[in-house]
Amino acid sequence: MWFLLLGLLGVALKYLEIGFVANLSWWIVLIPFALAIAWWSWADSSGYTKRKVVEKEDRRRQDRIDRQRSNLGMLNSRSRRK
Repeated sequence: MWFLLLGLLGVALKYLEIGFVANLSWWIVLIPFALAIAWWSWADSSGYTKRKVVEKEDRRRQDRIDRQRSNLGMLNSRSRRK
């Protein structure tokens, strides 16, 4: 995501001819887009994206369980382990 934002900023600065970016080659300005494609390809092929989604879902599920136990006046599983 950061590469994409950096690329959009670079293209805007190059197009509007602002700062030192105006003097750079278009190839250099477009490098962040290639890096974004490489990152997304690696993240998808390595399972990184899916793993992060599963971790987020697990956190949300555990938070919901803890909240429900707290509302029922039960000790949550984390406080019993201590």
